[in-house]
Amino acid sequence: MGGIAQLAKARGDEVSGADKAIYPPMSTQLAQAGIEVMADDAIDFLAQEPDCVVIGNAKSRGHPAVEATLNAQQTYQSGPQWLAENILKDRWVIAVAGTHGKTSTSSMVAWILEEAGLNPGFLIGGVPENFGVSARLGSAPFFVVEADEYDTAFFDKRSKFVHYHPRTCVLNNLEFDHADIFSSLADIQRQFHHLVRTVPGNGLIVLPNDQSSLESVLAQGVWTPQQRQGAATPGEKTPDWHYQLQAQDGTHFDVYFADERVGEVTWGMTGLHNVRNALSAIAAAVHCGVPPKLAVAALSQFQGIRRRMSLVGEAAGVTIYDDFAHHPTAIATTLQGAKKAMHPAAALGGSAGRLLAVFEPRSNTMRMGIYAEALPAAFAEADAVLAFIDPAWNWVLPVNQFAQPVTVTEDYDALLNALLAQVQLGDRVVFMSNGAFGGLHQRLLQALQAGQ
Repeated sequence: MGGIAQLAKARGDEVSGADKAIYPPMSTQLAQAGIEVMADDAIDFLAQEPDCVVIGNAKSRGHPAVEATLNAQQTYQSGPQWLAENILKDRWVIAVAGTHGKTSTSSMVAWILEEAGLNPGFLIGGVPENFGVSARLGSAPFFVVEADEYDTAFFDKRSKFVHYHPRTCVLNNLEFDHADIFSSLADIQRQFHHLVRTVPGNGLIVLPNDQSSLESVLAQGVWTPQQRQGAATPGEKTPDWHYQLQAQDGTHFDVYFADERVGEVTWGMTGLHNVRNALSAIAAAVHCGVPPKLAVAALSQFQGIRRRMSLVGEAAGVTIYDDFAHHPTAIATTLQGAKKAMHPAAALGGSAGRLLAVFEPRSNTMRMGIYAEALPAAFAEADAVLAFIDPAWNWVLPVNQFAQPVTVTEDYDALLNALLAQVQLGDRVVFMSNGAFGGLHQRLLQALQAGQ
């Protein structure tokens, strides 16, 4: 919604908004754009007789602003509908969908198009470091959008992405998530097929070669050419786009299309999941007309996304990262990449260095306890785990099923104290949350800098 507000402002609209929990980087972007942010329950905006009220899916019946809007018979729309009608209707839309990797892949596509001189517009659920903002209008024809499967609004229970009508559609992966609105994987697959139905016959669908859940979606009907990406496995059909690792942590790999080597990527990203994201981004950009070699070369200049293994800082021989992972698969791939990036040569003062994972299960699905039993395996690469569990969530982390020591607290201050008691020279600490996490990553850095 903050990105949509920025797009409206950039096209010349007068924009204001309201939110309950807003923090950097979005609060900073809105301030820089000159967009007023009011209190969550403010209804003063109606006195300004706005042309339209755009209502995000976090607001439901009973909310003061929603009720006031309805009572005033004020024109209103969902964010995705406004985006489709005002921004996307005349654009070549590149939509990136999937349970994981949407933000990273969308950012990669936008950057490749930028490097090709195409000045794309984009709306991304994070901040690509190459751009410094999460949304911009760009110039026609290309617009990259992170395509979320969550529902659209209290008055529109379709997934957001059915509004976007992409010509180039990336399907990253598909797992069960959002248990607060979906009752099964089949429910989510039905929404993904609604997206597939909107992709034209002269478009392209890019997907991995090893996701049976997505193949089931296509089995329901597909009218668009597809390209698959993945690893080239001897004896099996080679994916259209495939890779060859030159570094096990994913920081250096070769890219192939069919049997031809296109080029190599050397970058600061880690993990096989990001290699796969890169292949999808390259395929999408090539469909938009970018030469394959240019697309591959552009990713060597890709700087990543804030809160996706973002380096917070280093102090007292401890390196601190901030990451958005909040699903077992995302947690596992994040930690696998972090572990592979730790080399024996990084040992300091005789310490081999450990990987400490710090997390809070903050998403609606996590708070419902859906993935509690899957969490121990997700943290397999960590040497120690520390967790904040709000007692109001009424579920218990199965600590006896973890292979490593686990510390659970019900208070951010207690978690910080536990960290300070455990960290040692050479450690890497990864904070994982889809919220602000009480600013713990910065607080830990400051405490270490102060010698605590």
